[in-house]
Amino acid sequence: MKTLEERMNELPPEHRQEVEDFVEFLLEKRRPKCGKRLRQDWGGALKEYRQQYTSVELQKAGVGVAPGLAQCG
Repeated sequence: MKTLEERMNELPPEHRQEVEDFVEFLLEKRRPKCGKRLRQDWGGALKEYRQQYTSVELQKAGVGVAPGLAQCG
């Protein structure tokens, strides 16, 4: 049985490129997704709570809300 590389070498260049593109597509599909970009249009929406909570308290409350996002880079 021929190796994948041997079989690819039998293809014309444009088909080899197609195979490479497909392999890249498959690899990209397996990579972990980082999610969408965070929206920041909500700025100031919680200003009425400014005296009630500190930023540290909010950070502690938010830990674990979106697990896995910190792993993306």
